[in-house]
Amino acid sequence: MRNNNTFLSLAFLLFLTAAFAQTKVSGIVIDDTKLPVPYANVQFKGSTQSVVTNEDGKFYIESPTAYTKILVSFMGYKTKEVDLPKAVNYDFTVTLQPENELNAVTIYTGKTSKKNNPALDILRKIWERRRKNGLYMFDQYQMEKYEKVEFDMNSIDSAFMKRKVFKGMEFIFNHVDTSDVTGKTYLPIFINEQLSDVYGDNKRTKKKEVVKATKNSGFTGNQQIQAFIKDLYAEYNIYDNYLLFFDKSFTSPLSRTGIDVYNYVLRDTAVIDGKSCFNIVFYPRRKSELTFKGDFWVADTTFAIKSINMAVTKSANINWVKDIYIEQEFEVVNDSVFLLTKDYMMSDFAFSKKDESKGVYGKRTTYYRNHKFNLKKPDEFYKQDVNFLDPTIYQKDEKYWDEHRFEELNADEKGVYQMLDTLKTVKKFRRLYSTVEILASGYINYGWFDYGPIYSTIGYNQVERFRLRTGGRTYFGPNDPWRLEGYVAYGFGDDKFKFGLSGKWMVDKKSRLIVYGGYRRDVEQIGADLTSTNDVLGRSNASSSVFASGSNGKLTNIQLATAALEFEPVKNLRIKSGISYRTLRSANTTDEFSLDYYTTLPTQNAPGVVAKEVKQTEMQFEIDWTPKRQNIGYGVERDVVDNPYSRVFFRLSSGIQGMFDSDFEYQKLQLYYRQPIIIGAIGRSFITTEVGKTYGTVPLGLMNIVPGNQTWWQIDNTFANLDFYEFVADEYVTMHWEHNFQGKLFARVPALRKLNWREIIGVRAVYGTVSDENRAINASGLIYRAPENVYYEYGFGIGNIFKVFRLDFSWRGNYLELPDARRFAVRGSFGFYF
Repeated sequence: MRNNNTFLSLAFLLFLTAAFAQTKVSGIVIDDTKLPVPYANVQFKGSTQSVVTNEDGKFYIESPTAYTKILVSFMGYKTKEVDLPKAVNYDFTVTLQPENELNAVTIYTGKTSKKNNPALDILRKIWERRRKNGLYMFDQYQMEKYEKVEFDMNSIDSAFMKRKVFKGMEFIFNHVDTSDVTGKTYLPIFINEQLSDVYGDNKRTKKKEVVKATKNSGFTGNQQIQAFIKDLYAEYNIYDNYLLFFDKSFTSPLSRTGIDVYNYVLRDTAVIDGKSCFNIVFYPRRKSELTFKGDFWVADTTFAIKSINMAVTKSANINWVKDIYIEQEFEVVNDSVFLLTKDYMMSDFAFSKKDESKGVYGKRTTYYRNHKFNLKKPDEFYKQDVNFLDPTIYQKDEKYWDEHRFEELNADEKGVYQMLDTLKTVKKFRRLYSTVEILASGYINYGWFDYGPIYSTIGYNQVERFRLRTGGRTYFGPNDPWRLEGYVAYGFGDDKFKFGLSGKWMVDKKSRLIVYGGYRRDVEQIGADLTSTNDVLGRSNASSSVFASGSNGKLTNIQLATAALEFEPVKNLRIKSGISYRTLRSANTTDEFSLDYYTTLPTQNAPGVVAKEVKQTEMQFEIDWTPKRQNIGYGVERDVVDNPYSRVFFRLSSGIQGMFDSDFEYQKLQLYYRQPIIIGAIGRSFITTEVGKTYGTVPLGLMNIVPGNQTWWQIDNTFANLDFYEFVADEYVTMHWEHNFQGKLFARVPALRKLNWREIIGVRAVYGTVSDENRAINASGLIYRAPENVYYEYGFGIGNIFKVFRLDFSWRGNYLELPDARRFAVRGSFGFYF
């Protein structure tokens, strides 16, 4: 699942939803029975340029060169030569006749054989040489890189141009062009260019990219858009077994497992740049799997890829993306070295996969040049900046770009800069853009002040009943070095006002040295997670869920004051130290729930002394390591690119008795670990483990509550079949495992295949104990119950329902004899799923 900011950024691009080639051809290939021929090869005669028809037999091919014939071929059929009567030829129908004579290429029909197939012999040679080709042949390498990312509205027609929403913005359609991949008209609406130097060391597996210049139009400063672009086009290597696009693992046509999911056909041989090459066509064995169709040229001696073209099949189980097209070109340096010089990727984003649907093209073109090898750099050189700060990269003039671009922009690309600058002066466009920013960020901007978050305005719990909240934050821009934030809330059930105020200031940008401080007075569900933070304004969804299961009055009045200091000594390693003071008292005025504890234990002659409020001063030390996490921005708050990354979090908390009248002295150790695991074509797993132990005697308010979930919605790292406070512990170990097959199993069931549902399975377990000393001071009336026999749940879920909804079903594994034990639970969640 991806975050909703990504969805809203893409939805905005969808909503917004003159050079011509010499030869254009589109049409359909059918057989003598009038059925379409999928994956047939269509080639301009006299060239190596070709395309493969889609699952419906349709194709589009374009070239800047004038051609008069095309060749159409497919295994089991005679190759057909078709005359082109004019330069632009649309809606051709090409009929192929069955091959009467068998030969080495046409002996296969439908699914190709895995035996005696010359294409597979070549593929095995590619596997043997995969690490001997290109950059992998050298200890070190460096090169220049130019990258251009562009977004375009597509399928532009006269009816679309006349829509009322574009009134006053008609000038944008002066830049409409035609795609050389799909033949559709498109309008550029965003362009981003970047120049950089890339360095790598194969022996030490290190890589660094130094950005020299960046230029963009359209949405400058919008961190959601920037994060979306960065996440959208992650790097990939076609020689890898699996290629990750849009959070999905596609099987590469060069994968060692490709034989099981692809058909391969040796189609042709030709001399390219002085090298004899084989041409191999590939296409999927089954529908609905994450695979490609296309072809590649491979050298006949080194078995290095010279060029490859591939497109995702229409039936692939992926949302919002109608087409993905990839093209790579490699340069022959010498007899044994082939280097990637061009990488082109185009995605067609749309709400529907119908041919006539309108959408947005996302195109990335990357060029590499000036390769140098075996120039060793010291380890210190590869150390990544914690906070990249070089404003000069955004200030390069037009002369600089004209001199350093690897290829000249076409007329439409040049015009998009001016067009977007003009568009931002149009009042209607500014309103549309502001609306999307509000939906994406949750804040309404008024100059330097943001009102929100609007999604927290209304809440409900058993103590406050309905709750209203209003608040805001300072916002001068996405990279503010300091920020203040506050809120006021009112509960109609307890007739009380709540409030919170926090501030943060980045003292040193290079090391991200940040000072925090704040105060909050509110009602909280403190048993909603194990590894909680002292974020003053952070509040769990469980504290005010409008929809919940069962009765929950186990809420706490909390007053929390914090001060902290944090920094990043190396990238993605955050170290934080702070102090907090809190008071905790039951928010429930009835006897249903209390946090009472004995200050003097009862004896046979005396009932003991009971306190109803916990007052606690605590010192905290935290280490948070998130390797491979990507961030956007360099201010006191940053956006995170929504790519899966590992996380290791450690906290040491120390209660200080007597400081500010604090009640308890203890030490608490907590460790959190989360690891995503991509398991090739069968999906992705997430494993989360939490471990903790408290040394010392503490009351219920300071114990570790095993997090239940009484809402109707899925909450990460909670137990769906547990109520709040059903289990408590002062030492614990938890494990959460979830695996998403991403539709792999449902794709094998014809009745479910078209639904594009995705299957999820999972197991959750916890072990914990409570010491005798902590049981002894308990005066809350709650019976301490620890999961000493390892409590567990298991379940499955169905994701991608209507593309935005997920439903999870969970069964309780044990402790079924407990009063009011929930044997079965259903939880839902909304989100943006590719």
